[in-house]
Amino acid sequence: MSNMIKQEEMETLRELIKDIDTAMLTTLTEEGLVSRPMKTQEIEFDGDLWFFTKKETNKYEEILHDQDVNVAYAGKSYVSVRGRADIVEDLDKKKELWSNAYEKIMQTTYDDPNVILIKVTTEAAEYWETDNFTKKVAFLYKRMTGQSSISTDINETVEFNK
Repeated sequence: MSNMIKQEEMETLRELIKDIDTAMLTTLTEEGLVSRPMKTQEIEFDGDLWFFTKKETNKYEEILHDQDVNVAYAGKSYVSVRGRADIVEDLDKKKELWSNAYEKIMQTTYDDPNVILIKVTTEAAEYWETDNFTKKVAFLYKRMTGQSSISTDINETVEFNK
């Protein structure tokens, strides 16, 4: 895949997720998969997604144990991002991404040592345009029943090779 195509696909994903305020982050626990809502960062998507959390959360422990995650967005389109999560404690990065909204949500400040960033490096992303609801339902049904989804032709998968 050429860099030009990758750039084009990254811009498509940026457009699809830029106005979606909340994403669902899925991690792996000993019992299985768990998803929870996370506030989307208001920065340009460049292949990495960033989220704030605290160290005393389950997701922190889960990511330390298994870095494979999924981030799902639902808005005008549906986007599913598969990637690797890293815990980032860099004070400058926390300061750069911090906003008053986080101060209210998390009841603390960015320099609290308990506040960390989750950086999700995108490995692949799949998205569905929502202009044809019937096709989308058919695609999801085919996925659930294990039938091939090729014939529905409504989603795109983008592979990120970093």
